[in-house]
Amino acid sequence: MRFSWKRFAPVMILALAVPVLFGQEATPRFTQVEPMLGKAGTEITVTGEHIGKDLVAELYFTDGKTDIKTPMLTQTDTTITCKIPANVKPGVRYRLMVLTKGKEPRLIEQPVRVEIEGEETEEEEETKTPTGL
Repeated sequence: MRFSWKRFAPVMILALAVPVLFGQEATPRFTQVEPMLGKAGTEITVTGEHIGKDLVAELYFTDGKTDIKTPMLTQTDTTITCKIPANVKPGVRYRLMVLTKGKEPRLIEQPVRVEIEGEETEEEEETKTPTGL
């Protein structure tokens, strides 16, 4: 069977047009955070795609159990600046997470992390270390 552009081209055009026809929104995606290490109050800049005010409603730090909302200081389609929230735990690496806008808002964890400067307290370490071994 020979390859036919006459049959292939309409299929490709339709495949590319479907998301546009059905109004699929772009998904926010972070690609970088600077600095990657800081303490509460440190200003950070997040770089990414589709992260403007029309798509991203809120920004959170998450450790997988606790989500901490932080206000965005500035926001464009490619950058967000914020401060590390006051109630983060030292020694923990937090992922950033966004709440999207739209008809069906979603929480989306991002592939970037911020490590909080400092040591965990002995009490916090004891809860992670099994006893009696």
